[in-house]
Amino acid sequence: MSDATTISDELADRAESQDLLTLGVEEEYLLVHATEPHAVEAVEDVFDQVPDAIRESVQHEFQRSQIEVASPPQLALPALHEAMRGLRGGVAEAAERAGVRLIAIGSAPAPGEPARTTDKPRYDRMRERFGNLSPGQGMNGMHVHVSVPDPETGVQVLNFLRPWLPVLQAATANSPLSDGQDTGYASWRSMMWERWPTVGPTPYLHSHQQYLELVEALEATGAMLDEGMLYWYARLSASYPTVEIRMGDVCPTLDDAMLLAALTRGLVSSFVRKVGDGLRAPDVPQPLLAAAHWRAAHDGLEGDNIDPVTQRVRPAWALMDELYELAKPELDRHGDLDTVDELVARLREHGTGAARQRAVFAARGSVDDVVNWLAATTRGRTSP
Repeated sequence: MSDATTISDELADRAESQDLLTLGVEEEYLLVHATEPHAVEAVEDVFDQVPDAIRESVQHEFQRSQIEVASPPQLALPALHEAMRGLRGGVAEAAERAGVRLIAIGSAPAPGEPARTTDKPRYDRMRERFGNLSPGQGMNGMHVHVSVPDPETGVQVLNFLRPWLPVLQAATANSPLSDGQDTGYASWRSMMWERWPTVGPTPYLHSHQQYLELVEALEATGAMLDEGMLYWYARLSASYPTVEIRMGDVCPTLDDAMLLAALTRGLVSSFVRKVGDGLRAPDVPQPLLAAAHWRAAHDGLEGDNIDPVTQRVRPAWALMDELYELAKPELDRHGDLDTVDELVARLREHGTGAARQRAVFAARGSVDDVVNWLAATTRGRTSP
């Protein structure tokens, strides 16, 4: 990532003096044809059109049909919203000037030729080592960074996060279609992403030293080239003093993204306090977490998921309500509660991105309609 995403000393001092956590978001998008629904390898043409004012916050992704943005870290949610609005709008306009469109979707919904890998030495090494593990047109996620006091605290926060990440994953589900058909999954990207050897729930960790030893061991096995390929659903950032939550699809609207970012910070802040009080997270069995993540990918929020405490199937929205209650005190302390109240109500009314895509698709069975809706929604030009 570029310098634009680095936490400055001034921001770190403000966060510490106010006892608040900083927040940042990365989003990956798909580039599609100007009038047809299939993805196009247009990243270099789009980059040529990106304004200088946001260029440091825009990056290449693994395939040539993708592009990524990363917000500057912020303390206030409205400031993050404004930063991401500028990035979404700026890159969408650059795409239009390049003769293509930008859509916020987890994976390509229409048939098309597999996209080639972006021409970067690291991506070339990944393709040579791991083969064709991304045969489609681009898998696009959302990553949330929340600051933590130190790596040891961060590792214990990861333990507390483990049972709640399937709920957040369900809320981000935004890729139900593939090859012009409904896959039966709310997040098809999640299923394709699991091909990579290090993708999965974060293991229960006893210390930062154990975390470092696992990273070193995984590199030694050849399962990843470097720490950047540690694709656990939550991890310590390799570059910044943050925990990085990275299991979700990119969200169709900026409001959806802000809701997930705020809830994530609320959870992390709650767990930082628990760690400070000397509490330990429950060690939920890894197979149960894997099952919960599968259920999140299949059902989204519109179906069921697995309660990590009772190990029973429950409505996903019931678990979402519990997550919200857990995060509420820290949402309030960070000034996010009123906004999140409104955004949770909106998500409950309109459903996940997957549910909204399916509603558009059901009208005429047209993937073109879905892509047209997404192109407008990504820019904030339609209702949720």
